[in-house]
Amino acid sequence: MGINHITALSAVPGSTIATIASASAHDELVASCLAAAQGGDISAYFDLGVAYSTGSHGAPCDLVEAHKWFNLAAVAGHEEAPLCRADVADEMTAREIAEAQRRAREWLRLTARRAA
Repeated sequence: MGINHITALSAVPGSTIATIASASAHDELVASCLAAAQGGDISAYFDLGVAYSTGSHGAPCDLVEAHKWFNLAAVAGHEEAPLCRADVADEMTAREIAEAQRRAREWLRLTARRAA
């Protein structure tokens, strides 16, 4: 399927990305989704994956970050995240995937520490 599958998801009505984009707040997407992600918002994890995988909504194109966010969303139970993670992984090296996994573990460690 590839990155085109992910690009189509950014236009899903009702998603965080569609809502923020329609409000002309592209540059604030990453900041608002990061804030929601710190609270464990699974949709925010997924939306960050979409933004980073497509380089849209104020986020640079960064497949390592995209994989990290899709991985976090998948682990938390988001239905579409595993497919998107696999699509992104198809475009990455083994070293990049390992770095994305390391970043996801670090995120989980830091957010668990804040919650405690």
